[in-house]
Formats: sequence, structure tokens, C-alpha cells
Amino acid sequence: MSRATFRERVRYWFDNTMSRGTAALIGWLALISLGLILLVTLLSLWLTPAEAEKNHGAMGMMWVALMRTLSPGKIASDTGSAPFVALMFVASLGGIFIVSALVGVLSNGLKDRFEQLRKGKSRIIETGHIVILGWSEQVFTIVTELVQAHASDRGSVISILADKDKLAMEDEIRQHVGDTGRTKLVCRTGRPTEPANLKLMNLDEARSVVVLSPQGDDPDAHVIKTLLALVKRSGDHPPVVAAIAATANMAAARLAGGPDVHLVDSDDTASRLIVQSSRQSGMSVVCMDLLNFADGEIYLRSDPDLVGMTYGEALPAYQTATVIGLRRACGVMLNPPMSTVISPSDEIIVIAHDDSLIHLAAGTPGAEESSIVSAEHVKPGAERTLVLNWNSRGRQIVRYLDGYVAPGSVLDIASDHPDAAIGFEGLTNLTVNAKDCDTSDRYALESLGLALYQHVIVLSDDRYSADHADTRTLMILLQLRDMQTTLGERYSIVSEMHDENNRSLAEVTQADDIVISDTVIGLLLAQLAENQHLAEVFGYLFDSHGSEIYPRPANRYVRPGAPVSFASVIEAARRRGETAIGYRLADRVNEAPHFGVVLNPSKSRPLRLGEADSVIVLAER
Repeated sequence: MSRATFRERVRYWFDNTMSRGTAALIGWLALISLGLILLVTLLSLWLTPAEAEKNHGAMGMMWVALMRTLSPGKIASDTGSAPFVALMFVASLGGIFIVSALVGVLSNGLKDRFEQLRKGKSRIIETGHIVILGWSEQVFTIVTELVQAHASDRGSVISILADKDKLAMEDEIRQHVGDTGRTKLVCRTGRPTEPANLKLMNLDEARSVVVLSPQGDDPDAHVIKTLLALVKRSGDHPPVVAAIAATANMAAARLAGGPDVHLVDSDDTASRLIVQSSRQSGMSVVCMDLLNFADGEIYLRSDPDLVGMTYGEALPAYQTATVIGLRRACGVMLNPPMSTVISPSDEIIVIAHDDSLIHLAAGTPGAEESSIVSAEHVKPGAERTLVLNWNSRGRQIVRYLDGYVAPGSVLDIASDHPDAAIGFEGLTNLTVNAKDCDTSDRYALESLGLALYQHVIVLSDDRYSADHADTRTLMILLQLRDMQTTLGERYSIVSEMHDENNRSLAEVTQADDIVISDTVIGLLLAQLAENQHLAEVFGYLFDSHGSEIYPRPANRYVRPGAPVSFASVIEAARRRGETAIGYRLADRVNEAPHFGVVLNPSKSRPLRLGEADSVIVLAER
């Protein structure tokens, strides 16, 4: 290779100085200005000595040249010999170039600086704040819930770090969330996987960290890399909650985040909720009421007054809170045996509208014995279930459903998805059949013979975008609703959707339950960001082992139409080894936002439950 020439070396040096930014450009303009002033001064001293003498010699001429360079308009007042005027004209022309270039350089430099300031690159100095890393549709649910949770707190702060424009993030949150009240929102632009960007969030002083699973291809890789960046950083490590989209990546995420990270398996949680909702109408509504901060919340409380009592005796202990279980050193127990004695180290798990409302009742409310009904729980026999559409969590749903149904049950899958007919080995209770079907075609739906089924599950087709998939789901729900009305058929319908806004549109279909999977995950992340100990409670609720939430016919607990207190309902459930936590009114199942569900009602307020109403209980299958 030939050696660099002198010209190439000069050009290389010049390019390097120019790349140093605004300061280097201003420096070059200053040098050009100095050169022009010296040249005009020297020429004036040589060619126009008389004018130079009038202007006090060399220093005076340098000042005159400087003024012409910085203010080219001064040439209009120049008088003297032709060479003098010509030199001033040259200085003014050079000044026009220099001043124009300087204005442009300063303008671009200021613009770049404002852009940097606009992105929010300063370090956050808040303390006790909640940090959200990443961006997805779930961020709006999380921020909304955290704002509600801290509505009465002064100085609460939510900070967000995402690879997105700062002002764009703030505008979108204002649009979706609205007024954040006393909660301060701080956004920063940066990549959560970069240690330098994490330093902006003052994680040492943070209360908790939420890592979101971003939209796009392979979102779990981004989450796992973020967890690695959090583990490797020095300083204090606040509690971390993260959402993992695919169950297969949970092991890698646990290894990356360490034992102190609480992971939410999005696929697993949504699959369990879809299955449970298909079995028990209203399940998703109950879970969403428990997960959001606007309604009944779950609290852990140590209460010495209940020590020595059995769990069954403690059920009616609180007037405005509902006991649902115990937390011990060995783990969480929801609806434990009624004879379980409460020890001093136990924490009582209760549902309450606010922690300030958890206080013991003045007296134990009496149960109306004449209104309590003793009826054995009837286990369902073999059933037929139809799944319309398919997605990546379909096989997980099938396997969970296999654990709920009685032997001999049948599951038919109707979809034109290429993956809908494979991977169903090892099932115990279910026989699975796959049918190729265009579920958007009304005639294809009618040919399925829906009257044969007790349950219909409509999944979101993952071959389409979230919005398009929700639109197709709405069309199917409308068709099913019309077929039920026209043919007089009755089967429960549970559908999966992505966007909470589409739920209001789907209300016209009167589906028995609609699971908004993204919203449920967002609510769960917000709860765990506030209290990591609730991870055990919600994990227990969504597990198929142990006690689960069941809306069961009210006529199995109390006489239909009889005026009773909820204390009587609690007693009726207690005698069956169950924990009553609320009820659902059949005539309000289509009324948003609670769809007839009432959790944690007053123990003494009278109510009438009809034949079609349900009592919501924690019970074994």
C-alpha cells in the first residue's frame, strides 16, 4: 500500500477536527475571520496608507476590518479612495459568508442540544420510585393501576426508560391514562439493556423495577438481556418483576435474573385463565377485579386477635374485609381446611377495598339458619368443548383443560391454522379432534353442529396483527350470538382478545366471558410491583392444584329469593369446606365494568340471590 500523501494527511486531520462538533466549526470560523481581518489590515497599510493613518494605524485598521466582517452593512457609510473602499467591500463579502455560516452552525448546534435535552438524558434523582423498563401496550395498564394505588400519596413517582422518544411516550400516556394526579411521571429515552442508560434511572434508590416484554419478534430475548444488565450493575438491587411471553424461556430468564426476580409467565397465566373461564363463567371478571387497584385488593395482615382461632371461625371476623387464606413460612394456603388453627407467625390473606378498612367486626354477625341450604356439589360428567381459531398457546390450553374435565370428554378444534392438528399426545381425559374450518364463514360455523357442545372457546389467531385478530374474533362472536338467538341453542362462549378497548364493542355479543390477556398480565405486573409477596397468592389462584375460584349456583347455598346477609352465605360455604368471597347477579352480567360481580360485600347488608345468580367461592374441584 502506498504511503499517504501530504494532501491526504491534511485532509484526514481536517476531517477529524470537523467531526468534533459545533465547537470545532466555530473555531474554524474564528480562524477564517482572523485571517481575513489580518489580510485586509495588511493590504490597507500597504495600499491605502492615508486611510490607515486616519484610523490610527494597524490597530485601528484591524478594528475597522473586524467591524466590516461582523457587520457587513457598515460598508454603506465607507468613504475614501477606491482601493480602501474595495478592501472594505472584500471584508464585508467575507463577513457575509462568515456570519451566515456562524448563524447556521449555532442554529444547528442549539437544535442538536435541544434534541438531546428533549430526549431526557439527565439522571433521575427521585427516591422510592417505581421504574418501568421497556415499552409495550401493557405500560398503559400498569401506569393506570399504579396511579390509582398511589392516588392518596404525595410524591409518588413512576419513571420509564424505553428506546422511544421522550415526548412521544409522555403524549401516549396522557392520551391513554389521562391525568396522573399526585403521581409524577418521568420518561427517559434509552435502551434498558445498556448499563449506561440504566444509570439514568437511579436504581439504587428505586422501590421496584418492572421489565416489560416488548412487542415484535423474540421479545423474551430483550427481557433476558435486560435482566442480565440489572444483575451485573453495581449498587443496591431493588425487587424486579418481569413478564416472559413464552413458557419455554422461563428457565433462561430465571437463570439470568437470579432468585430474587419475580417472573410472570404470560402464556401460562393467560392459558390458565382461559381454561378456568371456559369452565366457570365470570372467572376473568373476578380475577381482573382482584388484580386492579380500583376494586377489592388482596392484602397480607398479621392480626394477634385471631391467633388461636380456626380458619373457619375467622371467616366472618372482619366487617369490611373477606378472609381467603393464610400465609405461612411453608407457603400460601388459600381456603385451607376449616379446622386449621391460626398461629402467631401466620399472616391472614384478605380481600379489602383499602388497607385502612381492614378492622375486626364489633360482633360476629349471625347466620340465618332457615335460609341456608345443604346441597352436595355435583361433579360434571364428560363434556364436549369446541375451540375456534388457534395460536401458540393452544396446546398449553388443551393440556390444562385435560386436567379439569372428566374422563371421556371431547375437544374439537376448528381452524385453518397449520399448527392446529399436531402435538396432543399424552392426554388423560380428553379426546382431541381437529377440523379444517374457515371460522369467519357463517356456513362453516353452522356445519360444526354447535348444539352438541357445552363450551366454546374463541382464541385469537396469531397469524394476524393484534388489532386484526380482535376484529376477526368480534365477527365470530357476532355470528355465534346470532346463531344462538336464531336456533335457540345454549353453550358458554369464552373469547380471547388483546385490546381492552375492544371489550366494550364485544359486549353486544353477550359472550359469557372475554379474557383480555395483555390487560391481565399488565394488572398482575402492577400488583407485584407494589407487593412482591402477592406472587405466591396469585400463583396459587392460577394453579390447577388446590383451591380455585368458582362461581357456583346460589341455590346450593341459600334459598332463592330469601333475604339473607352475606354472613349466611359465608357460613353455608364454610359447611361445604369452601370460602365465599362474593356473588354474581345474573341480571347484570352485561353491565360493565363488573358484569354483575360483587366481591367482598358487607357481611350484614341484606341481599336476595335468585335461581340464576351465583356465589363466588374458593373451593376444590
